[in-house]
Amino acid sequence: MNTKRFTILHSNDMHGDFLAEAQEGRGDLVGGLALLSGYLNKVRQEEENVIYVIAGDMLQGSIIDSEWKGISTIEIMNYLSPDVVALGNHELDYGLPHLLFLEKMAMFPIVNANLFIRGSGRRLMQSHHIIQKAGFDILFTGILTEKVMDALSQDSLIGSFVDLEEAGSAVGRITNAYKNDDIDLTILLTHIGLDSDIELARTLDPLWGVDMIIGGHSHSILEEPLVENGILIAQAGVGTDQIGRFDIVVDDDTNSIVEHTWSLVPIESGIAEPDTVLKNYIGTFKKEVDAKYGALLCKFSRKLTHPAREEETALGNAISDVLAACAQADVMLLGSGSVRVKELGAAVTLGDLTSCFPYDDALHRYEISGEALERAFAHWMRNENRTGEGECYQVNSSVAAVYDAGEDRLLSLMVGGDPVTIDRTYTVCVQGYHANNAAAYLTFTPEEMTQHKVVATSAKQVLEEYLRESQNLSSKVEGRLVWR
Repeated sequence: MNTKRFTILHSNDMHGDFLAEAQEGRGDLVGGLALLSGYLNKVRQEEENVIYVIAGDMLQGSIIDSEWKGISTIEIMNYLSPDVVALGNHELDYGLPHLLFLEKMAMFPIVNANLFIRGSGRRLMQSHHIIQKAGFDILFTGILTEKVMDALSQDSLIGSFVDLEEAGSAVGRITNAYKNDDIDLTILLTHIGLDSDIELARTLDPLWGVDMIIGGHSHSILEEPLVENGILIAQAGVGTDQIGRFDIVVDDDTNSIVEHTWSLVPIESGIAEPDTVLKNYIGTFKKEVDAKYGALLCKFSRKLTHPAREEETALGNAISDVLAACAQADVMLLGSGSVRVKELGAAVTLGDLTSCFPYDDALHRYEISGEALERAFAHWMRNENRTGEGECYQVNSSVAAVYDAGEDRLLSLMVGGDPVTIDRTYTVCVQGYHANNAAAYLTFTPEEMTQHKVVATSAKQVLEEYLRESQNLSSKVEGRLVWR
């Protein structure tokens, strides 16, 4: 038996989580790229055959990332020196042309197998990458969620020229074309969410020889890897507070994993010496943003939290109320995912607000019938959509919706203290991203969205100006959204 040991380290959904932070209730620092890099350096010195991969979403989530539109992130990631990275949906946040520029900056391959230019059939990214290590050939390819198409819909010209191929079919193409007798291990880097990883594994032909799926997008924390259709599936949460680690033995004769262990390694003080070179480099970016964004914007009466996007939150309520007042709308549907932090305040700097609400999107107001409004709430509040992968919303104070999770149906919807009636029209405000994807996320058809008006070209500016003039803002969870 000709076997070799490999250590595969993996991250996903890092979202610009560059800096170490103190853990609640403890003085120890947790996470941050300097400490993560120190751990990577340590493992690379201790083990002979180490591979480090990232399963999408390096971008978005920090002021350092948004200020330089991902350029800072790619330069910082070059210091980490990943062996291969998969495309995530947030890599599209600054537009497809900018992504292609960022790819040129990257000193590592970014792979994706299922994003195509329509008509020509050419892929937008490198379809796969083969790493040759210790006499073994390891094939990597990347698979992306349909969320990328939602982002591309912001640019109708570019979006109309891009197709997303079904994931299983794309994997089959790559393995059929490139998985010859010399490929000893095949790994999919996916950004489709854990549930979709499981479904994907079930559809893959065992003859394609896929050994492992390392995923992202759903921010899932696992105690141990899943096994589906003989394929190992793992994910490493979100941010840089932890990293996934596989130690595997690969058999060259059977091209398979014959032994494996996996752990979710906490990146905390004492695990390794921080990478001071990287720490200092990140510090050059931090110094600039601190000078620009460090000024106090306002102070809340207390800290406002946003612990989960699938439920009503105090911070979501506060932002929804501000935007609803600006739009003079009966209903504000604020995309929960556009609130990028778990908490904000009590003191709020401009940098805090930018990290919390980085998307500079327009506010669109429409008139919608009561029937369509009830249908929309029933659609996005359904159980299937509350898995961490669906598009959920926060709402303003005039809205009260009750959903029966047991029966999976909307029980009641009230606006302004009165039950919604199907023959009445209501003004509804959404962000531009959600206006462009209203059919998929809210079941609104273009014909139903009447009296369209752009009430603000920047929701971020609206929020900033309101907070500058409003001290001691307070908000709490009050039963606007209830699941029974």
